[in-house]
Amino acid sequence: MTKQRHYPNIERSDMFALGYVAMKSGHSRGSTVDLTLYSLATSDLAAMGGGHDLMDQRSHHGAAGVGDLEARNRDALRSVMERSGFVSYPAEWWHYTLRNEPHPHTYYDFPID
Repeated sequence: MTKQRHYPNIERSDMFALGYVAMKSGHSRGSTVDLTLYSLATSDLAAMGGGHDLMDQRSHHGAAGVGDLEARNRDALRSVMERSGFVSYPAEWWHYTLRNEPHPHTYYDFPID
C-alpha cells in the first residue's frame, strides 16, 4: 500500500538519489512546508494531479500527463506561494521553502511531546 501510494515507479532505495528525500530537511527548521489547495465551499482538496508525497515524475512542476485543471491548480498554488516569499521545489508540486529563511544552515532534532 505505501509503495503504491508514495513511490509506485521507483525503488525505495532510490529516493535520496532522485531527490525525493533529503538527508537534512528544511522542514526541521520550520522554513519548508508541504501544502495544497482546499475548497472552503466544498471541504474538498483541489485536484492536483497526484497526491502529496507521490515520488514520481508526475509530481514535478510542469509534468506531462497532468490534466488542465490540475495544472492550473498547481500554477495557482505556486503563484501564491512565490508571491508570499517561498521558492518551489521542482520535483514536488506541494513543497515550498521560505526564500529568505532566518537559519538556512541549521537543522533541529528534538522530541515533540
